[in-house]
Amino acid sequence: MRKSGRMVAQVNIRGAVSHSDSVSRPIALANWLFFVAGLVLIMVAVGGITRLTESGLSITEWKPVTGALPPLSEADWLAEFALYQNTGEYRNVTGPAGMDLAAFKFIYFWEWFHRLLGRIIGLAFALPLAWYWIKGAIPSGYKPRLTALLALGGLQGAFGWFMVRSGLSGEMTDVSHFWLSIHLLTAFITLGGLIWTALDLRQLAAGNVRPARVTGTAAWVGAVLFVQLLLGAWVAGLNAGLASDSWPLMQGRLMPEVSWGRGVVYTFLHDPFWLHFVHRWWAFAAVAALVVMAIRIKPIDRRGAIAIHAAYGVQVLLGIATVITGVSLWIAVAHQLVGALLVAAFVRGAHLLGRKG
Repeated sequence: MRKSGRMVAQVNIRGAVSHSDSVSRPIALANWLFFVAGLVLIMVAVGGITRLTESGLSITEWKPVTGALPPLSEADWLAEFALYQNTGEYRNVTGPAGMDLAAFKFIYFWEWFHRLLGRIIGLAFALPLAWYWIKGAIPSGYKPRLTALLALGGLQGAFGWFMVRSGLSGEMTDVSHFWLSIHLLTAFITLGGLIWTALDLRQLAAGNVRPARVTGTAAWVGAVLFVQLLLGAWVAGLNAGLASDSWPLMQGRLMPEVSWGRGVVYTFLHDPFWLHFVHRWWAFAAVAALVVMAIRIKPIDRRGAIAIHAAYGVQVLLGIATVITGVSLWIAVAHQLVGALLVAAFVRGAHLLGRKG
C-alpha cells in the first residue's frame, strides 16, 4: 500500500509539472508579444518625429543590411548629403532655406533611427518565433497567426520604402499621403494583431482554449475608428494640420473655404482644408462609437471601459492642442502616440466582448 501511494504521488507530481509547463508556454509567448507591441508603440512615436522634422527623405536608398550603420566618416556624410541634394525636397525647400551638413545630419539621424528600430523589431519577433517553433512551444493553431504577423512586419518595412520612394521622384517635396497612410495603418494593424494574439494566449493559459471572436459591435466601431485613423494619416501626409490654428472654427468659419474645381473625388482625397475639417469632426463620431463600446464592456471589465474613455479623451484634447499650437512637434507626436494607445485600448475592449466560455 505504501508503494502504491508513493506511485500515485509521483504520477500526481508529474501531472502537475506537465500542467505547469503547458501553462507557462502561452504566458511566455504572450509576454513576448506584448514586448514587441511595446516596441511598435515606440516605433510609431519615432515615426511621428521623423515625419514632423521632415526627415523621411534624408536617406535615399534602401539597404536592409548595410544600411544599419550610419555614415562613419566625413566622406561618407558628404556622399549621403550629395544624394539628398538631388531630391526635389532639397532643391525646392530645404536647399533654398539654407540647409548645411549639420542640419542634414540631424534629419538623417531620425530617419536612420526609425529604420534601425524597424530592424530591431524584426529581430525581436523573428528570432524568438524561430526558437519557440523549434522547441515546439507554440500552441496548436497559433503558427499561422504568428507567421502572418511576421509577414505584416515585413510588409511594413516594404511599405515604408515605397512611401519614401514616392517622395524621391521628380519635383516631389513630400511623400505620398496615400503611402504614408498605408505605412501607418499597417503599423496599427500589426499592433492590434500582436495584442489580440497575446490576449488569446493569456486566455489559453487560463484554460479557455477557444480564441476570442470579433463581435458585431467591435466590427462597426472598428470601422468608424479606422476611418478616423485614415483621415488622420492623410492630414499628416498633406501637412493639413496647418490648415487652421483655431478650434472649433476654421478661418473664422465652421466649414472652411474648399476648392471643388478639380472635382469632388479629388477634393475628398487631396484637399488639406477639407480633410482637416472632416478629420476634426469625424472624431466625434468615433468618440460616440467608442462610448457605446465602453458601455457594453463595463459590466465585463470596468478597467477596459476606463482605458477606452481615457484614450479617446486624451486623444481629442491632444488633437485640439495640435491645431491651436500650429502643430507643435511634441504635442503632435503625443497625438500620434496616443492614437496608437487608443488602438490598443480598442483591441483589448473588442477582445473582452469576443471572449467565449
